[in-house]
Amino acid sequence: MKVTIDNITLEVEPGTTIMQAARMIGPEIAPPAMCYYEPLKGTGGKCRGCLVKVTAGSEKDPRPMPKLVPSCITTVQDGMIVENTINEQVLETRKGIVEFLLLNHPLDCPVCDQAGECHLQDFSFEHGVSSTRTVEDRNTFEPVDLGPYIKLNMNRCILCYRCVYAADQLTEGRVHGVMHRGDHAEISTYIEKAIDNDFSGNVIDVCPVGALTDRTYRFKSRVWFSKPEDAHCDCDKCSGNVTLWYRGDEVIRVTGRKNEWGEVKEFICNTCRFERKKTSDWVIEGPTKIARHSVISANKYGANLIQPSFSIKQAALAYKLIDDDRDRSFLPAKKSLPSSEKK
Repeated sequence: MKVTIDNITLEVEPGTTIMQAARMIGPEIAPPAMCYYEPLKGTGGKCRGCLVKVTAGSEKDPRPMPKLVPSCITTVQDGMIVENTINEQVLETRKGIVEFLLLNHPLDCPVCDQAGECHLQDFSFEHGVSSTRTVEDRNTFEPVDLGPYIKLNMNRCILCYRCVYAADQLTEGRVHGVMHRGDHAEISTYIEKAIDNDFSGNVIDVCPVGALTDRTYRFKSRVWFSKPEDAHCDCDKCSGNVTLWYRGDEVIRVTGRKNEWGEVKEFICNTCRFERKKTSDWVIEGPTKIARHSVISANKYGANLIQPSFSIKQAALAYKLIDDDRDRSFLPAKKSLPSSEKK
């Protein structure tokens, strides 16, 4: 089965989604994903951040689809032609999606533990705009402790439902979900119950923003100041394959290993995540491979490999050429310095 994405044709298996096909090409072509999480069944179709344009439905029916479609839940057809990064309608729509996601999201990146590995930060930087059109008050919630290990900051939640699917599929009894409807919807537990299942800590890893954070790690260190190391241990509950985050010689947090899409393939138990914070508890495998575009890799590569800074890239995105054709005939001509004064 053949599919063409941004003028690149590849062979895929039947049942493959456009998102999965685009990821086979690479991160420069793959649409952004805020709610889709491949290891969790049923995710996708919530945030609309991965909308793409299908200019030809299939070889048998080459008519274009009338509207943009979410790539994470749209199955590829033989001969389908998709436009993502080269379609102006798609790029303009993503600006609106970013603006919608940020309607109630506070600008608290300087104090948020997710800063530096936040998918919403990347999404807004790559597809958003520098200004906002809203002046209304944001929805605000008080932080809530969901048990001894998890802190919920509902102000930052974008209702991606990842944590709900993770609890459904990884734990025996889910005690949290989405309460209320519409603009009042929020993540909460049933009658203030605590989340204390052996695999409950995985809702922290799947959260793309700083809504669900690790209480044992909060405010300890910025992620770019820590050093990630791959490690493993013999665990009777999970695979034991983790990433240890060091500050000096201290293990300040433990997370599941994430792939290039920020997804954990092997979920870990709470014992490995919260209780094994000593190097002696683990077998160290070596430094974790970090993408060079990530802020976590700051100061870890040579000057010839450093990516453009945020300010330079932002200025390039917002640059506008001004057509200045004003009359300058009345201005005095510039006088050049004598050759003896030039140095």
